Amino acid sequence: PSEDTGVLIKALITGDRSGLEKETIETFRASGASHILALSGLHLGIIYLILTKITVPLGNSPSARAARYSFIVTASGFYTLMTGAGPSIARAFLFILIGETAKLLGRSREPWRVLLSALVIQLAIKPDVISSTGFQLSYLAMLGISTMFPGLDRLYPKGEGLWGRIDPVRKVWSAATLSLSCQVFTAPLVWIRFHSFPQYFLLTNLLALPLTSAIMVISVTTIALSFLGICPGFLVSLDDMAVGALKFCLEIISSL
Repeated sequence: PSEDTGVLIKALITGDRSGLEKETIETFRASGASHILALSGLHLGIIYLILTKITVPLGNSPSARAARYSFIVTASGFYTLMTGAGPSIARAFLFILIGETAKLLGRSREPWRVLLSALVIQLAIKPDVISSTGFQLSYLAMLGISTMFPGLDRLYPKGEGLWGRIDPVRKVWSAATLSLSCQVFTAPLVWIRFHSFPQYFLLTNLLALPLTSAIMVISVTTIALSFLGICPGFLVSLDDMAVGALKFCLEIISSL
């Protein structure tokens, strides 16, 4: 229903920002949410989560695991190529490829092994990518997640049973510590390259990342159902409201 919802969804899913107004881009920049518009591992990560959820009904037999592996890797690879295979997206795809291969073969998926394996493969394929800011920020963020995040996350003990799975305070804690872990490792490079630091990065990420995830999930579902000719109208309206909420939050933060 809203004029600018479609172009923002297109930017989030494909990385094509050509239709976005300058005011919208500036709002994302001023609020410290530019990384949401810049297609990155975050976006492929959300696509990956969607793929893993929709393949659960296949079961857990050897043939089902092989089919799940083929579908997830192929679809992730297609998305990577479709969006231009930028350094950050390529890194995320390698993480998926290595992780899913290890899972299929029953091998260890320890974060350090996956990170270093992806780093070696990416540099072996394209050595000059090491000078890319996107490449550097992507691996620094993952380094923060691998080293700093686990310790911070454990400071808030996980409860038992159902409450342990749905505890909203712990979810906020995990999201905050994840954001902080990434920021600590990427902030020095951001300052060196861009001479800026997002003051409200924690607030921005706590609000914008869940909304961005919701928008991408709803959008992909809407697109798929529309293709089949069975898309209910409430999904379109829900997507429109989620985009409106994201823009509203970022406009408030950027005005602080």
